[in-house]
Amino acid sequence: MTVRAAGPDDLAALVSLEQRNLGADAWPPGLLQEGLEGRVPYATYLVAEMGSAAGPVVAGHAVLSVVADIAELQRISVDPEHRRDGLATALLDAVVAAARAGGADRLLLEVREDNAGALSFYAARGFVEVDRRRRYYRDGATAVVLRRGLGPACGGTDQRR
Repeated sequence: MTVRAAGPDDLAALVSLEQRNLGADAWPPGLLQEGLEGRVPYATYLVAEMGSAAGPVVAGHAVLSVVADIAELQRISVDPEHRRDGLATALLDAVVAAARAGGADRLLLEVREDNAGALSFYAARGFVEVDRRRRYYRDGATAVVLRRGLGPACGGTDQRR
């Protein structure tokens, strides 16, 4: 498995991941295309690839934005058949590294309050709840806002991950 920067050739794979994993909250192809073509200067698009007999297969993706000292994990998604293979961890590690490289001292994200698996995943990686956004998702579900400090100024002390 490898994590790499995504590019325009990854559009079909990302559209498929978004639709399968995020349903009604999937980003439209045009928005993904803009980012993959570099027309969103503050955003970083990453993909996780798994080897297969036919060659590398995009099995996960993440989108990070960094503005000033705040990074936000906009998206993270892994194909169901590749979950529990370490892809989400590898993607998150790459996101944290990119956020630090971009000068961010904290990383924010939203998770559906009914997604116990994701909440547990992020808690185990140093994220804490800082807010809730009622009716954030299209179906009316609440989003839990999580934060992880990335540097001493924001409570982050682990510079390795």
